[in-house]
Amino acid sequence: MKDIIYKLRTQLTESIDAGSKERSQGFFKEKIDFYGVKVPVVNQISQDSFKEIEALGKAEIFSLIEFLWQSGKLEESFIACHWTYSLRKSFEPNDFEVFKNWIDLYVNNWASCDTFCNHSVGEFIQMYPDFLMEIKKFTESNNRWMRRASAVTLIIPARKGLFLAAVFDIADKLLTDTDDLVQKGYGWMLKAASQSHQQEVFDYVMKKKSIMPRTSLRYAIEKMPAEMKKLAMNK
Repeated sequence: MKDIIYKLRTQLTESIDAGSKERSQGFFKEKIDFYGVKVPVVNQISQDSFKEIEALGKAEIFSLIEFLWQSGKLEESFIACHWTYSLRKSFEPNDFEVFKNWIDLYVNNWASCDTFCNHSVGEFIQMYPDFLMEIKKFTESNNRWMRRASAVTLIIPARKGLFLAAVFDIADKLLTDTDDLVQKGYGWMLKAASQSHQQEVFDYVMKKKSIMPRTSLRYAIEKMPAEMKKLAMNK
């Protein structure tokens, strides 16, 4: 394990881009720990390194992934996300607790949250929809990233027209959340759902707009026709 991680970190260190390092912090309100490697380069390192470990068992790869999460480095979290998604065909129900713990313990920014939840956790929920009830429980967490995760996990399924009732349930639970990144998260989820269920999402927004934060509302209606947007934005 140490050799694999050492090689990976050496590649990241050798790929540091001074301009990226200077600009990266500007995308986050929180202080982020990062190398300063461009995302396409991180993705390539992730793909190449996975080829070297894919013959290992899932449990061993999960141990490596957790080690990457523990570093707190943004780029290592992206690689952790990509490696997890590469194992999606072998996801099992008991993986849910692992994924939940990674979010709760290690996610500390919107980029890591979205990369992990959009893909790996979203894929898991499509495979095992009975866990939607567990995702809804994330809305009750004191951890802002857990609450955002409850919404962004459903982005890709919602685009496919799936889980509309769960989308509305989660939006209801997060409706008056005061955290702007949670507001943006569930607004984005509603926008994704509107691509297959435009009228239903519009009706939901019209019913809730008097108490829905304007940030969430703007996200939710972004893909709608101009007339719908106008009606939704009218106070």
